[in-house]
Amino acid sequence: MQKDKLLIIDDEERLRNLLARILQLEGYDVLVASTGKEALKKLQQEPIPVVISDVKLPDANGIELTAQIKASWPATEIIVLTAFGTINDGVKAIKGGAFDYITKGDDNEKIIPLVSKAMDKALLQQKILELEKKLNSKFGFERLIGKSAAITEVIKLAQKVALTDTTVLLLGETGTGKEIFAEAIHQASPRNAKSFVAVNCSAFTKELLESELFGHKAGSFTGAVKDKKGLFEEANGGTIFLDEIGELDHDLQAKLLRVLESQSFIKVGDTKPTQVNVRILAATNRNLQTEVNKEGFRSDLYYRLSVFQITLPALRDRKKDIKLLAEYFTQYFGAKVKKQITGMSDTFVEKLEAYNWPGNIRELKNIIERAVILADENTLDETLLPYEMQGPQTVQPGSSLSAFDLASVEKLHIRRVLNHTHGNRAEAARLLSIGIATLYRKLKDYGLE
Repeated sequence: MQKDKLLIIDDEERLRNLLARILQLEGYDVLVASTGKEALKKLQQEPIPVVISDVKLPDANGIELTAQIKASWPATEIIVLTAFGTINDGVKAIKGGAFDYITKGDDNEKIIPLVSKAMDKALLQQKILELEKKLNSKFGFERLIGKSAAITEVIKLAQKVALTDTTVLLLGETGTGKEIFAEAIHQASPRNAKSFVAVNCSAFTKELLESELFGHKAGSFTGAVKDKKGLFEEANGGTIFLDEIGELDHDLQAKLLRVLESQSFIKVGDTKPTQVNVRILAATNRNLQTEVNKEGFRSDLYYRLSVFQITLPALRDRKKDIKLLAEYFTQYFGAKVKKQITGMSDTFVEKLEAYNWPGNIRELKNIIERAVILADENTLDETLLPYEMQGPQTVQPGSSLSAFDLASVEKLHIRRVLNHTHGNRAEAARLLSIGIATLYRKLKDYGLE
């Protein structure tokens, strides 16, 4: 958008030329039009920050034209020219989106500060729109990489549900990108101007998580020296993402159910409910239906959360996307460590595509980061891969893993990470991007305690 460009719409040639001359002397690049049709054509050809329009035009009503322009070019500001004694037209135009109005015949000097203010607002609006576009590109569906049928179908589902206020349950293995999907759903929703708040339910004890989610009153427990807003209040008007929802304690499950049913909750130590307007997105890598059958998860909460389920595919089920993702991470980490990495060898790609990726996209990201850091040349080759990926793969591309095989690979991966951290479980949980409670449960399940 050119900084000082504006458009005058008026069928009175003398007045139109006079206004144009005044504003040209102030340094503005002035365009003119005598009809609404001509004006719209000019706006379609190039963005114009400020429009000055007469109310009465040969082919249009200036008030209706104002609404039409604002609908198509929301960052454009419009000043309406009204005839003497028709101030009501100006008021109507402002209600329809006009910046301001001025009566014809007034001192022409009044138009100069008015145009200046309108121009400042228009340029600010344009900056905001550009920032929103960048934000949507960074956190929206545009950041989701992949062309395989498995991922494109999931993206289509997410795009459809994003436009609603429906609760969504994201399912899939660890590392498949559930939080990225949740952010994309939020950014594509009508709530995108408000906060997106993410919380890992397995990262806190029951008492601490209750305080984090719902807040507390001063004096409600030792250390509660002042009132605290919870994450549900922080997300008011926006979206809250509850990751690892399967780890939620039974008492907190009941409290969450109340939020879903009534959009209200009671803070720790409070006696009256707090009302919020929040959309809930949840995620888990556990089979909640199995947990319901074992009475480990409330059935009523499960059915409220699973109104719309989206299962994210494992990376081994979207082999066509591995190279695309690897190229993206190579560029990202190359720029981060200031290395000019121009490509990957064919063998490097073959090894990536032959691997079964128990850690999914998160594991691929870590492996590419490691390869970029170790690279001495501008091409990544197979010698930069972890030792276990350099040898022949026991499972060929396209074949499926049994539950036993997958569990064995996960067990082996956890053991390796623990060896890397010299037994530091908190650090291992961080590297695995899972909650400490989840790690302890897996250690117990795999006999690694």
